[in-house]
Amino acid sequence: MKKRPPIGIDNFEKLVRDGFYYVDKTGMIKELLENWGEVNLFTRPRRFGKSLNMSMLQHFFEIGTDKSLFDGLAISGETALCDKWQGQYPVITLTLKDCWGLDYQDALEQFAGVVSREADRHFYLMVWLYRSGSTADAAVL
Repeated sequence: MKKRPPIGIDNFEKLVRDGFYYVDKTGMIKELLENWGEVNLFTRPRRFGKSLNMSMLQHFFEIGTDKSLFDGLAISGETALCDKWQGQYPVITLTLKDCWGLDYQDALEQFAGVVSREADRHFYLMVWLYRSGSTADAAVL
């Protein structure tokens, strides 16, 4: 199968699974972990892969993601780092690219929907808190 350029693809899993061309930027994961900062700012012009890089980070760190997505990529050679960090965390991903509106209220409602969907995606955490006997907001269930 001939590889295609990933024009408009901002989902790391789709890019890998569907065989698009990919310039391996997984070394950024090691760099981020070694040069830890409380806040990391990624500035690039439009269409320079910011969303794809965030998707790559999400797929690396998030609980339950397929670790084989990184097979053959630079980060896979860092076995100790992968054992310690890969697939270990719930990752909250919020994007504003689909939030638009004719006024502030419209945009705010759309953003509330984005936050709500992400909270639903991580509902398992509330179930875990409830089952573990934690009193932290277990009443929400």
